[in-house]
Order: sequence, then C-alpha cells, then structure tokens
Amino acid sequence: MKSLLSRQRRINPVYLAFMVASFMLGIAGALQAPTLSLFLTREVQARPFWVGLFFTINAVAGIVVSMLVAKRSDSVGDRRHIILFCCLMALVNALLFAFTRDYLTLLTLGVLLSALASVSMPQLFALAREYADQSAREAVMFSSVMRAQLSLAWVIGPPLSFALALNYGFVTLFMVAAVLFLLCILLVWFTLPSVPRSQPLMQSGGLPLSGWRDRDVRLLFLASVAMWTCNTMYIIDMPLYISTTLGLPEKLAGLLMGTAAGLEIPVMLLAGHYARRIGKRRLMLIAVAAGVLFYLGLVLFNSRTSLMVLQLFNAVFVGIIAGIGMLWFQDLMPGRPGAATTMFTNSISTGMILAGVIQGTLSERLGHEAVYWLAFGLAIAALVMSARVRDV
Repeated sequence: MKSLLSRQRRINPVYLAFMVASFMLGIAGALQAPTLSLFLTREVQARPFWVGLFFTINAVAGIVVSMLVAKRSDSVGDRRHIILFCCLMALVNALLFAFTRDYLTLLTLGVLLSALASVSMPQLFALAREYADQSAREAVMFSSVMRAQLSLAWVIGPPLSFALALNYGFVTLFMVAAVLFLLCILLVWFTLPSVPRSQPLMQSGGLPLSGWRDRDVRLLFLASVAMWTCNTMYIIDMPLYISTTLGLPEKLAGLLMGTAAGLEIPVMLLAGHYARRIGKRRLMLIAVAAGVLFYLGLVLFNSRTSLMVLQLFNAVFVGIIAGIGMLWFQDLMPGRPGAATTMFTNSISTGMILAGVIQGTLSERLGHEAVYWLAFGLAIAALVMSARVRDV
C-alpha cells in the first residue's frame, strides 16, 4: 500500500481522508451483510424463501434509489451533503435492525433506509474522482487504492461480524455498525472537500440504448449478471450451508469471507498492474475460469481445509471481475464512461435480484447444495459469453 502511495508526488491528507472514509464505510457494511441471512433466520424467524425475498427487494430498492440520486448528484448540489445524508440513513438503519424484529417493518422501512445508505459508497467514489481530476493527479491508481480499502474492510469485517453476533448478540453488532457510521459522518463533514461540478457526468441515470444495442456490450452485460448472481448466491447461502448442511462451526463462514477478501487485495492490484501486458479480455477469462473451479469445488469438497484453499479461486474470480470488468465495459463504450460504469453496476444489482429469488427457492425446495450446482452452471455460461466478447 505504501509503495502505491509513494507514486503520488506527495502524500495528500485529503487523499488519506478518502481512503479512511472508504475503509470505514466498507467495514460498517462488512459487519452487517455477512450475518444478515442468519439474523433474518434466527432473530426474525423468517423462512428461507422470505430471506431470499428480502435480499431481492433490497436490491430492487437500491437500483431505484441509486438511479434517482444519480440523476441529481451529477448535475446539482454538493455531493458531500448527499454522502452525509446517506451515512445518517445508514446509522438510523443500523439502530432499526438492532431493536426491531418485525419482518414487515424491516422489509419496508429497513429496506428504504438500506437503499439510501447504499448510495454513500458510489457517491464517495464519485467525489474522489472529481477531486482527483480537479487536483490534476492520477485518478486511476487512487481509485484502485480506494477499492483495495474495501477488500481490506472485508478481511476484518466478516470475522468480526460473526464474533460479535455469536458472542454478544445482534444488538451489539448493529450498535457497533451505528457507531462506525457516526464516525463516518464526522470524517466526511470535517475532512472531505466540496468539489464544484463543471458539467453533468451523466444525464439519463440509466442504460443508454446505443450501448445496449452493441452485441459485445450486451454479451458482457449478461455474462456479468451471471457472475454476480453466482457470487451473491454464495454470500447469501454460505453461512447457512456451512452450519446446517456441512455441520461446520458458524464462525468459519466469517473466516472464509475474510480470507477471500484478503486475497482479493493482491489479486486486484496485480490485475491492474498486468492488465496492459496480458489484456483485459484474457484476465477476465482467467477470472471466470477460476470461478468455475471454485463453485465446482464447493460441491465436491466439504472439509474446512478444502474450503479455505478454494478461497484462492474465489479471490481470483471476484478480485478481477470487480475491477477489470468495469474497465472492459468502458473500453467497449468509448467516450461514455458514465454510461459504461452504470451498466456494470446495474449488472451487479441485477445479479443480486436474481440471486435472492434463486437462492431462497432452491435452498428451501432442493437444499443448499443445489445452489452451488446452479452457480457452477452459471459460471460456465458466463465463461462462454465472455469468450465471445471482442478484445479492445
């Protein structure tokens, strides 16, 4: 990390503030997300189908709210105020989950607050890009280091999440998250700059029709949806699969997530370093092939050691598609980085929607193993579609 920062002309305290803010927002999210399925199952007494439905509705709400906020944030107002408001909503949401066990309340008010809270991270990255462009510094490397902070947060967050939930209860878990969001509010308010907008980055807030008509963009979008569907099904289902089907300790789920996130950091940075030499298309094919092996391994091996080893393939899969995937969209849509990035993020959200429905239905009717057999099939389909996308 220090070697990356040394490439800047000098260490800018505002840059460091952006990194700390992204890390704190990331770890607050990493505290809540890994144990959410366990929370809904144990504390709220929701059946598997209703757990999956919760994730689906949450994803749909996130898409709608992010598009509405994006339309305004790129044209008028101070983006920093939007971040502050979203962090405040995240704080209120954490308090709601700490003290409410009514499924309908969580599905309505909780989902609304969660959707508003989820806007904070992309808005933080947008503000960071605007600041980097205004200060005439290297934006790409700065963005890569910020993304690495999220992976670092997911190294610490999941194990801590399970430790807090299992040893001290979910009230303590969500209260800790609330404190982190409060610290984020203070950090944003006192350290991050207000950057004036020179021109709107994107007017429509949605998918441009011209991009969708491009065969390669369309294929990459469908492949990306399949990839993120696999990944989200794994995140939702794995804590339950570990404890109920394999009979392994529940805290292992947090350790697996943290291990994968830790390995993603060097994978992400190495992929960015070698992207020009190897090529984005080849790197993506390597990543999806690793995903195929990962999901196949989940159904063939069930020991603690094998699951830990498989996280290397998971890290290669997620670490590369999370960064290189977005860049490949941008290369396929030259001159429209906003539209390309929106298409990439919408593929993630679409995958989350599909994953919620599929995971809940399959696990309730056919068992948890069926989830990973389907993920294996979707990963193969993603590999085939990615191979048909042209190199740029």
